Amino acid sequence: MRVNKRESTAIRPIKITPGVIENADGSCMIEVGKTRVICTASIDNRVPFWLKNSGKGWITAEYGMLPRSTNQRMPRESKSGKQTGRTQEIQRLIGRSLRACMDLERIPEKQIIIDCDVIEADGGTRTASVTGAWLSLKFCVEKMMRQGVINNSPIKKQIAAISCGILNGEVLIDLDYEEDSAAEVDANFVFTSDFELIEVQSTGEEQTFKVEDLNKMLDLVRINFQKILEAQKKAIS
Repeated sequence: MRVNKRESTAIRPIKITPGVIENADGSCMIEVGKTRVICTASIDNRVPFWLKNSGKGWITAEYGMLPRSTNQRMPRESKSGKQTGRTQEIQRLIGRSLRACMDLERIPEKQIIIDCDVIEADGGTRTASVTGAWLSLKFCVEKMMRQGVINNSPIKKQIAAISCGILNGEVLIDLDYEEDSAAEVDANFVFTSDFELIEVQSTGEEQTFKVEDLNKMLDLVRINFQKILEAQKKAIS
């Protein structure tokens, strides 16, 4: 039995609050257990130089953790003048995931920038960020359609994400920080509403793992993925 008597197959409670940042073109706060992330979307009328005059748009993401989002204060990355490798990896994951669900030709010559700011971290910040980022993107697209900027939604799929891992030989889903920091295997799954996989990140921390273990983690995601999608739909409605 896990913390708070949670079963190995059970995810933490999810709460999503839309419209938390009035100035953003789309926003929400996602809470997964004690993890809390604010996600915003901003419309930019400039695309990266390699897409200029291509007729396509672009989606990119930035990710950061506030200094006291963790047990001990972390220095701001801006103070050191560079982002950590972890931050860059997570930003790219969020951006890739969102682009996989979009028809970029339907937002020609426009870029949507997603910001994911972790205000409290208790494990699963990157998967919570992907899940919240899709919602902020959804709200942003709806605003663009209301304003007549675009005629049709470029979003092809609803997407979300969840973590899994192996701790003391047991396969667990949706690890909190205490579990994640001690896990022998750490994995993240990004999926669509049709349960098509966009990305699977799975790493043995200090040991190898078997294909059967990966399949067990995937089975736990399959059991729970609709609960995450329903939390998104509730926020939309």
